[in-house]
Amino acid sequence: MVTPTRDALLDTSPKVAPSGMDFDYWDTRQGPGPRLMGASTLTGEDVRNFKDEKLGDIKEIMIDVPTGRVAYAVLSVGGVLGLGDKLFAIPWGALELDTENKCFRMEAEKALFTNAPGFDKDAWPTMADESWARDVHVYYGAVPYWE
Repeated sequence: MVTPTRDALLDTSPKVAPSGMDFDYWDTRQGPGPRLMGASTLTGEDVRNFKDEKLGDIKEIMIDVPTGRVAYAVLSVGGVLGLGDKLFAIPWGALELDTENKCFRMEAEKALFTNAPGFDKDAWPTMADESWARDVHVYYGAVPYWE
């Protein structure tokens, strides 16, 4: 491990942070974001529609491990403090990053989730099932990530 010099520790100019150090992923002037972001930094972020209504918040990022592609953001909708909420697998392609407002945007009305294919935190669907995945992508009007 390399020990930083005193001058390096006192230097406060923005730069890419080494692994394990904090920086603002949303700040477009420093760090790897917003084009390359750690999945853990995205959990808890709001998803809003273009009317600026909050639709929910991201609970998990699902990665297709064999391809290395992000497949879904698991969105929590409703409930209070995680109780009574319902989860939805939102195709990654249906989300748009809004760095200015530090959230994701989605072209959707709140009512979209009334009949959306959702699930309970204790009963996740088999997301690797292509039939299920295709139905979810069709519902949200997103091109399947594997195509």
